[in-house]
Amino acid sequence: MPTIPLPTPVRNLFALFPLHTYPASPAYSAAAPPAHPTLWIFPPKHPGTSLLSGDVECVKWQAYLALRGIKNVGVRWNVSPQGGVDGCLPTLHLPANTLLGPRQIPAWVDSTQSDGDALGEPEGYSTPEARDESRAWVALLEGDVHAALVVSQREPSLLDSLYKLSPKYNLAALIQPPPAPLSGVSTPLPSSGINIPTSSVSIRLREAIDAVSDRLGKDKWFLGSPGPTAVDALLFAYIYSALQSQDEVRLVVERRVNLVTWERRVRALVEETIQGGQRQ
Repeated sequence: MPTIPLPTPVRNLFALFPLHTYPASPAYSAAAPPAHPTLWIFPPKHPGTSLLSGDVECVKWQAYLALRGIKNVGVRWNVSPQGGVDGCLPTLHLPANTLLGPRQIPAWVDSTQSDGDALGEPEGYSTPEARDESRAWVALLEGDVHAALVVSQREPSLLDSLYKLSPKYNLAALIQPPPAPLSGVSTPLPSSGINIPTSSVSIRLREAIDAVSDRLGKDKWFLGSPGPTAVDALLFAYIYSALQSQDEVRLVVERRVNLVTWERRVRALVEETIQGGQRQ
């Protein structure tokens, strides 16, 4: 069939955008696997003073690994989210040169622990009732406290929102499956046209922090557990992130001395584990 000739103006326009063909890029393979488990994270807010991520989801998994007794955990923040498992961060890079997404991390941790460190039933909590109660606290942290953190941050551009999609699998989702969406179809695009009453968010934040503080009391671990559990990692991530903010969220947490003291003690444990991995 004869080719229809293009008008000269169209040919001149196409000439400005020539097509070039390049050979396929080789698949990525790390030349040297890490000497210790290394968590790929979003960058810390203050890299010079702390290796804890500025992203609350990443902090959850940094705390989870440290509190489960994984020693010498390194971190990297020069990896694009698209390079992580399922296109998300955090991702754990193992010395065996394998990558684990958040959904796979707890099983790997269990497989590396000795019988004395592995969590049996009821998942490290003192009683089955405490384990069941933990689900309600997870919902509170992931709901009211998380909403306050989101509102306290600057509103991201559409490009930022698409680049930094929330991880598909977070620590809370493994503890308690998230509820079904209230309406609409799941989409990576941020919601628009919805006004969030910040006064309501502030009230619920204060109520949530007061409840958490009262429940923690003077206990070493949340819910009186004999050792750290997954809910302790969640609680630390949210309290740490709240204390790093520069507005009312930080002030609400600072009013509760026991939370500040508890966060400081747990942060020392987590940072010691992470910095130990960086020194190797």
